[in-house]
Amino acid sequence: MVTPSEFRKGLKVVMDGQPYVIVEYQFVKPGKGVAFTRTRFKNLITGNVIDVNVRSGEKLALANTEEVEMSFLYKDGDQYTFMNNETYEQIQLDKDDLGDAIKYLTENMVVQVLLYNGKPIGIDVPNFVTLEVTHCEPGIKGDTATGATKPATLSTGATVLVPLFVEQGDWIKVDTRTHTYLERIKK
Repeated sequence: MVTPSEFRKGLKVVMDGQPYVIVEYQFVKPGKGVAFTRTRFKNLITGNVIDVNVRSGEKLALANTEEVEMSFLYKDGDQYTFMNNETYEQIQLDKDDLGDAIKYLTENMVVQVLLYNGKPIGIDVPNFVTLEVTHCEPGIKGDTATGATKPATLSTGATVLVPLFVEQGDWIKVDTRTHTYLERIKK
């Protein structure tokens, strides 16, 4: 059990039988009444975000979660197969369970699979990935004064905005948290 004074970002708790992670929190002491912690929770299964005021005396149960390092093996329809790197056990996740991470999955990529009560509910891909640009329009010469960008399609199907000098066939580094271009990589 955990009290609001022990809250921190990333703490996983159970409310109404569902696992949640604390996104942000703020202690509030009103002039009248009981102090409380204004907390934003994200549901680990559905991805919904809710705001809840937790009073100072309340307690929440810690979620039984575990992160396991696994490798992405292959995609079969809407099923994605991952293998535990230590036990060689394989699990499958639906396309819906992966969220935005699906945009950056490549074969043999090592990811963190989140388990809740032993059942896989989602994954975390590395913060930075290097992918090939499979399609982008050529840049217009002389249009660099404004820091112009253009959309580029990557080898995984994701689309990010890149500077005009990036061309089809280039390899680029992408931040998977913000879905932004970082730099061009020489291969």
